[in-house]
Amino acid sequence: QVQLAESGGGLVQAGGSLRLSCAASGRTFSSYAMGWFRQAPGKEREFVAAINWSGSSTYSADSVKGRFTISRDNAKKMVYLQMNSLKPEDTAVYYCAADRTLSGSRLVYEYQYWGQGTQVTVSS
Repeated sequence: QVQLAESGGGLVQAGGSLRLSCAASGRTFSSYAMGWFRQAPGKEREFVAAINWSGSSTYSADSVKGRFTISRDNAKKMVYLQMNSLKPEDTAVYYCAADRTLSGSRLVYEYQYWGQGTQVTVSS
């Protein structure tokens, strides 16, 4: 089992940057692919980015491609989301999630473990 805790959210002006962190507990962290998702008020939770178990493969949503970067440090049991050139439409609660498959997925229902979320607000 994996427990996840996000941090690093906050209020930032458009064009600014934030780095989200996700701390994981559990001995088998390196066996999980990891993902970041977000949910804005009144909208469904959507995929942002994912990384495979080793960190050798990443993919992201078209809406954040070229601006957001996902990375992981298995020794520290951490996953990161570096967000640059933030836009007001990036405002949402951001969630970290773990998937038992090694490659990860864009689909919400394929992730078994979730953090509590961290709020990101981008002002115009």
